[in-house]
Amino acid sequence: MVDSWFVYILECRDDSLYTGITNDLEKRMLAHKEGKGSKYVRAKRFKQILHAISVADKSEAAKIEYQIKQLERNDKITFFMKHSDLVF
Repeated sequence: MVDSWFVYILECRDDSLYTGITNDLEKRMLAHKEGKGSKYVRAKRFKQILHAISVADKSEAAKIEYQIKQLERNDKITFFMKHSDLVF
């Protein structure tokens, strides 16, 4: 049983942002760094993780991920910074 899920935002080498979800943040970041995390990050290349928030379950993570992906760049970052469950 997975205890928690995370919604994260990372920056690619072309300064674009990528938002995703995972139940193992460390493992997912390693996959992105190795070019195995997603087609988008593989193409744009991982630069750094910016923020992550902890959520209750996969369903909530997917809903929040979708909401974030609808936002403009600066609003995405602001969303994470203002979230009560900010991990970093």
